[in-house]
Amino acid sequence: MRRKAATAAARRCTGPGVLTAAIVLIGASGCAATPHYAPETKAGSYYVSPEGDDQNDGSSPGQAWRTLARAERVALEPGDRLLLEGGARFTGTITVNGTEAGSADRPVVVGSYGEGRATVEAEGSPGISVHNTAGVEIRDLTVKGDRAAYARDGGINLYADRPGGGKLDRVSVSGVTVSGFQVGIAVGGTEKGNGFKNVTIRQAQLHGNKDAGLLTYGPQFDPGQPSYAHEDFDISDVDAYRNTGDPEAVERHTGDGIILGAVRHATVRDSSAHDNGSTSATEAPSGPVGIWAYDATDVLLEHNTAYRNHTGSDVDGAGFGFDENVSDSTIQYNLAFHNDGPGFYAYTRKANGAHTDNTIRYNITSDDGRKLPRFGGLAVYGHDVRNLRIYQNTVVMTALENGKSGPALRLMDGQTGVTVRNNTFVTDGSPLALVDRGLTAKNVLVQGNNYRAPQGQWVVQWGDHAYTGLDTWRKATGQERVDGKPSGLTVDPCFAGGELPAVESPGDAPRLAPDCAALADKGLDLRKLFGIDPGSVDYFGRTVGTPPPVGAAVPAPD
Repeated sequence: MRRKAATAAARRCTGPGVLTAAIVLIGASGCAATPHYAPETKAGSYYVSPEGDDQNDGSSPGQAWRTLARAERVALEPGDRLLLEGGARFTGTITVNGTEAGSADRPVVVGSYGEGRATVEAEGSPGISVHNTAGVEIRDLTVKGDRAAYARDGGINLYADRPGGGKLDRVSVSGVTVSGFQVGIAVGGTEKGNGFKNVTIRQAQLHGNKDAGLLTYGPQFDPGQPSYAHEDFDISDVDAYRNTGDPEAVERHTGDGIILGAVRHATVRDSSAHDNGSTSATEAPSGPVGIWAYDATDVLLEHNTAYRNHTGSDVDGAGFGFDENVSDSTIQYNLAFHNDGPGFYAYTRKANGAHTDNTIRYNITSDDGRKLPRFGGLAVYGHDVRNLRIYQNTVVMTALENGKSGPALRLMDGQTGVTVRNNTFVTDGSPLALVDRGLTAKNVLVQGNNYRAPQGQWVVQWGDHAYTGLDTWRKATGQERVDGKPSGLTVDPCFAGGELPAVESPGDAPRLAPDCAALADKGLDLRKLFGIDPGSVDYFGRTVGTPPPVGAAVPAPD
């Protein structure tokens, strides 16, 4: 398909810092921010207001300072708070660096006071920089960048490059809006052993940034000795949208929503990525994706939406994905629709055994592949995808206005131990499945799925042969058999929205729920037959029986 770069090396900070990440993020670390002068060590809360005076002591709203430059002269200690007047605007940057520190139980707080959020307007720098320290809470702020910041900086920039390394413990970001930077929120560790742990990002609006809404990244990944810069990330209620990409960036992908790189144990839930990538470069070797992970392990993407994400090139533009070197991770209970590329994908170009033991289950994808239908709605690409479990998904693909349409399921060569079970695949004329020559039951097993073509001919394209009936395909390839017995169905799934329901907004997902029991309890018993946990609830949170249904949902109760 393409490659997702994971260069992640960084130049040392000398004045304005330069970060190089999966998308070659160029941004200032804490090094670029205003330096701290002779530290003051008074403990407590410090206030900044446009009506203040830098000659005040800053200890109360009535004694507030006027500028961020004055606030930068204070070395913040555990329990200290730096608070900006709500509704006001402040020019400059806020830096918490290695000479300052909070603690996990007594963090330094940077936020607003009074009514509304304060706005930090950066000038060629990050808006807020946390460099080589942690124990920090950033909350209730709007952060905006200028033209220079849009070209090179992270709006809220967490960066670690300490000699000797080690993971910095606890950073929380909540209630923020970040726009006008190269990346909205960036978390990086650029030397081996450097990074952050116990990071929480919640209730964030990340829009109008160039390369990505949210990015985590680390050093070059070594599959022989896997290590991860970051661990224990909890990301929720993040909306990454209209991060449009760089039309001049022909060497990299830009215009992503949420990217998790170089992280162990991370969750993204109740979040969305939409309308990203619209101006990404046409000549780029790889394109943007809504929500995805690379160089990561134990990642969970659940209860998210990704829609109308675009790519300027002829690759990517997907909703959700597991990319290079992802292991022991799960994509579940997500909705994708109207993306340029597939709704869900797994991909690696590196034959190193590091893309392994992942799961894609209980997701819905509707009319993805709007620009690139050849990649289908649910796709597996690359050279060495191992032990991937795809089950209990619902995929609907209909033709574009020009008549072109893509398969519901797309499988390319280079897979081992991939299983596709209990999914519902629906198209209006294109192949239900398009599978490369060379894939056989020795490396891919397709079992217990439902295939429906309510308009047009029923077709499965397996290698060089087009099969127009389930039984014919089954006999020729050995697919859709379990212990020598036939499996698979071709029944109407009874979608509430009709045979080919349209999903135009996240609220339309119930249109792809069944309103009859045609597929209820018709799935393979995954636990009994294969030792796979089928999950206890469906996409809509309804209890799943034994055996489970075919597809992502059971019928709604009467």
